[in-house]
Amino acid sequence: MENRHGLLVDACLTQADGHAERVAALHMIEPRADRPTAITLGADKAYDAEDFVNELRSMNVTPHVAQNTSGRSSAIDGRTTRHGGYAVSQRIRKRIEEAFGWIKTVAGQEKTSFRGRDRVAWAFTFAATAYNLVRLPKLIAETG
Repeated sequence: MENRHGLLVDACLTQADGHAERVAALHMIEPRADRPTAITLGADKAYDAEDFVNELRSMNVTPHVAQNTSGRSSAIDGRTTRHGGYAVSQRIRKRIEEAFGWIKTVAGQEKTSFRGRDRVAWAFTFAATAYNLVRLPKLIAETG
């Protein structure tokens, strides 16, 4: 999700196994990471893993990942948390839950009627595109 306007940039369906989401995030950010200036990636506590954070840093992506300090040390240190942009990113990253809520309720993806990973992935991507189309008139009205 793009933070400034709340539009979904990419959508990917994965198995819910705890690691697939991080792998998918790396695959989705990789084409966008080849820029002269660093970009940021906001994520929740599940993404606070040392290998994930180090991989992002190697791609010139600043990890704005929520710190998971419950019983262990976080992979996110003061290099990231001391900047004001980190706090802003932590507030704005909650917008993705609005998109998922819309996809589940309005787009009817809470319990999909499709079978097979390819069809479910297509329906999810279609719903994410529809979410962006619903958001566009509101964004145009704000800027116009």
